[in-house]
Amino acid sequence: MTQLAPARTPNPGRDLPVAVAVGLGMLAAVAAALFIRKDVFAGLVILAVCGAMWELARAFARTHVHLPLVPLLVGTVGILVSAYTTGAEALVVAFLLTVGGTVVWRVLDGSGRPALRDAGASAFATAYLPFLAGFALLMLAAPDGEARVALFVLLGVASDTGGYAVGVLLGRHPMAPSVSPKKTWEGLAGSVVLACVVGVVGAQVAFHAQPVVGVVLGLATVATATLGDLSESMLKRDLGLKDMGHLLPGHGGLLDRLDSLLLTAPAVWLVLTILVPAS
Repeated sequence: MTQLAPARTPNPGRDLPVAVAVGLGMLAAVAAALFIRKDVFAGLVILAVCGAMWELARAFARTHVHLPLVPLLVGTVGILVSAYTTGAEALVVAFLLTVGGTVVWRVLDGSGRPALRDAGASAFATAYLPFLAGFALLMLAAPDGEARVALFVLLGVASDTGGYAVGVLLGRHPMAPSVSPKKTWEGLAGSVVLACVVGVVGAQVAFHAQPVVGVVLGLATVATATLGDLSESMLKRDLGLKDMGHLLPGHGGLLDRLDSLLLTAPAVWLVLTILVPAS
């Protein structure tokens, strides 16, 4: 039987004014970078993913798992640049080369630590961060890439905002209490409604697409964003952390903001590629 939580009073659990101010500032920075020049936005993505990789390395070090940051950061840049300049095939090739390079680096570094564990963690970090983020740059590289990425970001924001607002105000039925106690089924419904509204409006305005395309985008975003958020919550619980970092006041670290977007990027890229092919 689903556990029923007592009725909630609004309790956001974070410094809401600071979180809102930082969130709006990030959106403004993303919009400015995206519509001034594509290359600027690509550079912003590379910096954000490299910062998240640094946070992940620090978090793993708490459990004596050591990521080789030098080859990982070099590989991150290579994966993202390859995705933006050359396409999906180059993204896959650069990913495989990075995984192979980090394994060789870790085996030959002579540190005396267990190499297999660190190599496995490095492969996970490469897949989790630059490989998934590479799909955002695949969208950016399209002729109408600015519109595709803008819709992708707005869908992620809508899913997060809808779930947070409805969950705080109306949430009573925990969705995954052992992983993320504050997530509720009511919050999930809020995510679905707002993401689908944004998807329908955005798809029609940007691509003159049918409403069903926006609904598919909204549902895909909520599914992947929720999975991404819960996955990072499980990772933080295993590592004994509340936040992955403290670079973003009111939000935690960069990875705490990217967690849902990372899994959402391939889903939105795939839906748009199939249903709204670039001209």
